[in-house]
Amino acid sequence: MGDLTNGNSIDDRGLSVVPRREEDIKVVFHKVGDDDDDEHTTERVHLQSNSHDERGNDEDARTRTMESSAKQILCPLLYCRTGGGEDPISTDAEDTVTKEKKHCPGLGLFYGLLATVFFSVIALLVKTIDGVHAVEISAIRCFFQMLFVMPMLIYHKTGFLGPRDKRVYLVMRGFLGSNAMILLYYAVQQMPLADATVIMFSNPVFTALLAWIFLKEKCTIWDCVFTVFTLAGVIMIARPPFIFGARIEGIEGDYTNHLKGTIAAFGGAIGAACTFVILRKMGKSVHYYLSVWYYAVIGFIECVITLFILGEWTIPFCGRDRWILMLIAILGIAGQTFLTKALQIEKAGPVALMRTVDVVLAFIFQFIFFNRKPTMWSLGGACCVVVSTCGVALRKWYSNTHPRKS
Repeated sequence: MGDLTNGNSIDDRGLSVVPRREEDIKVVFHKVGDDDDDEHTTERVHLQSNSHDERGNDEDARTRTMESSAKQILCPLLYCRTGGGEDPISTDAEDTVTKEKKHCPGLGLFYGLLATVFFSVIALLVKTIDGVHAVEISAIRCFFQMLFVMPMLIYHKTGFLGPRDKRVYLVMRGFLGSNAMILLYYAVQQMPLADATVIMFSNPVFTALLAWIFLKEKCTIWDCVFTVFTLAGVIMIARPPFIFGARIEGIEGDYTNHLKGTIAAFGGAIGAACTFVILRKMGKSVHYYLSVWYYAVIGFIECVITLFILGEWTIPFCGRDRWILMLIAILGIAGQTFLTKALQIEKAGPVALMRTVDVVLAFIFQFIFFNRKPTMWSLGGACCVVVSTCGVALRKWYSNTHPRKS
């Protein structure tokens, strides 16, 4: 319609009214004020009803007056669309903005792939460090993570303690998550890289089982089958002597260290599964950086106390080892960031499937950097764990995208 304060004639303007009958409505357009710069200039639109009541009052009509500022520009009808209720739905500009907000297809999977690569490189770097205990590596990573998350908490104004009713869950998340990290690093130092990675990768299966116990989520027969397959894969990797005999090939050092690494990796997988259940319990009521903050603070305190109890605190060698420790911390922050972004954009099922690349990279790194070929038992165990994890992810993905009709 245009601005009513400009020099356009009334004939150039349009007004759309949907009457009950064509003869019921008469439109009267008034312009008050001649000065275009006067802020008090007003516009008045009178909608007069010509419909007569049943008693024959010919001159009776109802008038509505709408006043608005002269500077307000009315939207031309050509660019507006209305829905069934005659309310504006959107404009072409809004459609363009909506299209621009859509994420690039496959971006979430790409973020998941980056996180997987970063975590695989971290495990490789932990394996290459000599003379530094796994707890000390975890402490250094938690320290740098605290330095990174603190300004983010200040920027987002989330506070450092979180909601009062969620603090118990945050403490449990920090304790269990940091323990899972420590156990993974210890397992990587005690057993072949690929074997430790495969066992740690089994945590989605245990997550489904724990969610059924604590969150009362539905558990199907397939979850039980996948759990059995996962345990079978762990046994094939651990290769206990009472099943496979006293002579065991493909392990690093003696079997005692291999068994310690297996127990640590299995415990880390359970700890990671408990962490995921706690995060699912909290939902989106707690900011992500606050969860990471508890993870870093509690993990750092726990690592420092453990190091003094064990007497394993050592100063890393100058040069290579110190740079590797800093790189582990940076890659850990980057991996968690990309994994979170992936879960925000993409569904958990496809992201979990993308994480299977971690197992493939572990076998490749083990062969290239340590010249160690995987045994048939390790490959068989890896296949059991990967198939089980993929099965859980696909089942969750299908159930979320194809809900059953009640």
